[in-house]
Amino acid sequence: MASKKVLLTGATGGLGVAIATRLADEGAAVALSDRADCSALAETLGGPAFELDVRDENAWQHTVDALLREWGGLDVLVNNAGIGSLATVEDETAGRWEDVIAVDQAGTWLGMKHAGPAIERSGGGAIVNLASILGATGGLANSFSYAAAKGAVRSMTMNAALHWAKRGVRVNAVVPAFIGTEQLLARYGGTERHEAMLANTPMGRLGKPQEVAAAVAFLASEDSGYTTGSELYVDGGWSAR
Repeated sequence: MASKKVLLTGATGGLGVAIATRLADEGAAVALSDRADCSALAETLGGPAFELDVRDENAWQHTVDALLREWGGLDVLVNNAGIGSLATVEDETAGRWEDVIAVDQAGTWLGMKHAGPAIERSGGGAIVNLASILGATGGLANSFSYAAAKGAVRSMTMNAALHWAKRGVRVNAVVPAFIGTEQLLARYGGTERHEAMLANTPMGRLGKPQEVAAAVAFLASEDSGYTTGSELYVDGGWSAR
């Protein structure tokens, strides 16, 4: 990843920090973005920070334009920003549905829409979208809106990959199962949901943020130069079962 210029969304969460750190360790220049302040981490990694609400198309255009002015180009987008909901198909509300779809699905689309052409103009590169095992399986029979949005991320990834296939922009998805971030453990550690996550994962443990970050780094790098429209599962056996 040496000399690669990367824009990462959702940089303040556990996965975001792990991804940013891994890409920086690989030699990339990493621009961090989030609705929350990510300037402290950006200062540590030596890159710029942007306040970005991924639901806002104008904010996307402003961020990409500002980054191009600062860097002169963009090689990689990592669409990591996301929110969740535990509600079932019966219990979900229209308001929460709209929020989850706006961030997880539309936010991913807007990122590809605005960063993809910039990557193409820079000579090509990669887009990595964060999907979820809940968008590929029935999961734990809840998180209905989240599953819908992440399922859409998978299909959008394939569609966009074909769109850019001959134009130098590779588009792939990482599909994690339950990952033991500090936020997840603080909220669910020792609860029935935590136990259900473990019981339903064939490997019997939660994933590590660094394991997801390694998958992202592979798909962002030239090591995956012949890979587009693909999904890399980091799921402890969920998809196999």
